[in-house]
Order: sequence, then C-alpha cells, then structure tokens
Amino acid sequence: MPVKTIEWISLKSGAAVPGAIRIIDQTLLPTRVRYINLTTIDAVWRAIKTLQVRGAPAIGIAAAMGVVIAIQRGRFRSHTDLLRAVKRAADHLATSRPTAVNLFWALDRMRATAARTAGMTPAAAIVRLACEANAVLDEDRIMCRAIGAHGARLLRDGNTVLTHCNAGGLATGEFGTALAPIYIAQEQGTRVRVFSDETRPLLQGSRLTAWELQKAGVDVTVICDNTAGQVMREGRIDAVMVGADRIAANGDAANKIGTYSVAVLARHHRIPFYVLAPTSTFDMTLANGGGIPIEERDPREVTRGFGRQTAPDGVKVYSPAFDVTPAPLITAIICEHGIARPPFRSSLRRMAAKS
Repeated sequence: MPVKTIEWISLKSGAAVPGAIRIIDQTLLPTRVRYINLTTIDAVWRAIKTLQVRGAPAIGIAAAMGVVIAIQRGRFRSHTDLLRAVKRAADHLATSRPTAVNLFWALDRMRATAARTAGMTPAAAIVRLACEANAVLDEDRIMCRAIGAHGARLLRDGNTVLTHCNAGGLATGEFGTALAPIYIAQEQGTRVRVFSDETRPLLQGSRLTAWELQKAGVDVTVICDNTAGQVMREGRIDAVMVGADRIAANGDAANKIGTYSVAVLARHHRIPFYVLAPTSTFDMTLANGGGIPIEERDPREVTRGFGRQTAPDGVKVYSPAFDVTPAPLITAIICEHGIARPPFRSSLRRMAAKS
C-alpha cells in the first residue's frame, strides 16, 4: 500500500496508552493526501459517519480503537465503572453506520475483552483493551493477505478484472479484500488489468480504487458506472471482484450501491462474479439478505455532490448506500480460510467455524 490507512500512535514513548488513531482522510483523495489524528470518541464517530475512514474492515478497526480513545483518560473507581464506560462508548459508536457488520463485531469483541479484565486494575484493563484493538488491526492485515492468496488462484496472466467501489487497502488495515488478489498476482508476476467503476454518488472507485492501484503500478482504467455492461459485451472483462459489508447465512451479500446491477450484468454475460470478505463480515444470524439494514445517505450527496448543484431544488432523492446481491448471482465467496462455493449455507458455515 502507498499509505497506511489506519494505525494507533502512542502519545507517550513506550506506552500503549494514551494514544490516538491516525487515519488518512479519504474524503480528500485523490488530489490531497492528509493524515489526521482522532483523539476523542466524537471525532471517531464523525470520521466513520462522514467516510473519512470507510470500508467494513477499516470501520471495525476504527471502532475498536475508538473504544480505547473514549476510556483511556478515565479515572475509574471500580471495574464496574470501567465496564459501563466501555458499553457507553461502544453503544455510541454503533450508531455511526448501520450496514457494515464489522463495526458491531469489533465493538462486541471490545465489550467481551473488557468483561474478561475483571481481576485487573482499571489502568491495566485499559492497556489490555488497547492491545486488543491493535490485534484487530494486525489480524486484519493477515486476513487480507490470505484472502488475496486464495483469490489469486482464480486469476490468469493477462486477465482483466472489473471492480466496484473500493475494497482495497484504503478500506482495510492494509492490502484490501477485493483488490488483494490483484496485488498478490502482481507479486507473483501475473499481469492483471483492472476496470474500476467510478461508483456514484461519492466516486470511491475513481477517487480511491484508481488512486491506490495506480500508485501500486497496476494497469487501471476508470469507467462510468453505466459503462460496465458495455465493456462486458465487448469481451473486455474476465472476472468481477467486489467486497462486502455484510454477508447473510445464505450468501446474500451487501455491498456498495450498484453492485447488484453489476452482478446481474455479469450473469447475463457469463462472467464469474466473486465476493471477497473476511469471516468477520459473515452474519450467520441472518437467514438471508432481507434482514440486512441498508443505510440511506444525505440527499445532498446526490443533488450537490462535491459542491456543485446537479438537481433542481426541492426534488425528492432516494439514496441507499448499499444494495444486496442475491446468492444465486455469486460464483464464489472468498474469505481468509479459502473459497466458498454454492450451496453457501453449508460452505459459509464451514468457513465461519474455522475462525
């Protein structure tokens, strides 16, 4: 990766806490690379909500670290007081974005870690929680490389991949999910080209995916979202690789709005459609994608995107941030444990059991 997406920085030499979360402000890419330090829980909440940090894995990492930010300077008289503070912090961060299950997975993990510190002093428990948050980051890096290794087996020299939104290193601790096979293939000397949907209305594909691929020396071409069908029809696409923010037990997968349309087009043109995501994205409590909550974004992102008015005043806007691709349209789901193929109810259960 050309940049570090998210990291914990110590504010005191040699100590885990106090610290800050350092992120690259993704709202400024591709024209400006700016790092910011998040030192309050409200700053972490805003960074997640406003997409300064985005992508399901990176959101989960930020949330885990955000819990530590909230409690690290607290003076707790008892372990019970500490647990209450952790719960308040986790509950608040959980309201930032509703769709990415990694957010809730990471917060549950921090709550469980806090519960296991009952025999520690509050100060020691805070250090333990800081270590846990950093473990979420370290594990994500390892998982992304594993996803890339499994996904690279699906690519051949000279292949061209279509991707939608950004599921690269900018969306994770490092390396990415949907882009990880491309980076691994490049390391192995396999030439892979990429067509990147611009991904309206916030243009994560053109602003972020194209930026990081170009920085990494990958041959990337940006296309408008409504060009995907045409490049498929022209025979330019060998595979589609996308990420996911939540995957139901039956394999239905929520990803950035427009993914469903790409999946339908891929099926019509007999192009394999792959979803790449860690098992932390699996929500085995949901029988199907109908139970996945879909975030709706501010209408101004459509009517006044990037500061210019592009729709009449007062017009109604419907702007879901995600859609759900039905499992029958998905060729395979690649996670850190391997490649899951239909029927997904059994293959995803087997993958989840390895975590």
